[in-house]
Amino acid sequence: MSMEQILSEVRTYDGVLELAPVPGSEHPEISWGDHFFYYAPDGQVPRNRQPYATCVTKNYPGDEDSRLDAEGRWRLNIHVGSRIFTELLGHTPAETDTSGVDRSAVDVFAPHPLYGAHGWICVVNPGASTLDRALEALSDAHLADQRRVEQRRVQQRAAAAPR
Repeated sequence: MSMEQILSEVRTYDGVLELAPVPGSEHPEISWGDHFFYYAPDGQVPRNRQPYATCVTKNYPGDEDSRLDAEGRWRLNIHVGSRIFTELLGHTPAETDTSGVDRSAVDVFAPHPLYGAHGWICVVNPGASTLDRALEALSDAHLADQRRVEQRRVQQRAAAAPR
C-alpha cells in the first residue's frame, strides 16, 4: 500500500488534523514531507500533546535503522498503548528489547525505535501482512486521542464551573 492510500484513509476520520510541513514553512526542515495526525476538531495544532500517528519519509537523527533515506521507503508510526502493543508484538512496551529487532524489515510490526517503551509501534512500508491491522490500529489510536481530548474538556469545564 502506498503512503497516499494510508493518508487518504486517516483523512476521513472525524476531527482529524493533519500537520504536513512543507518547504519554506515555519516547521523544522527535517519534518518537511512528513505527516503528523491529531484529534483536533478546532483545526488548531495542539501545543500540549504529541500526535497519535505519523508517517515519516526520512531518517531522523538517532533514528536511522529503518533506512528511510532509501528510495520509496517510509514508516508508519502509531501510538497504540500497552494492550494493542502487546497483542501485535507479544510483549509489553516495558519488556521491549530492541537488540534483535531488524528495523529495516518491510511490512513487519516492530516497537518504535525511540518510543516503543511508551506504547508506539511502527511498520516500514505497510503491505499485505500488516495493512489491515495497521488501519485498525490507526482508527483505534484516533478514537483514543479523541477520548483523551474530550475527557480533558469535561475536566476543564468542571474545574472552571462556579462553586
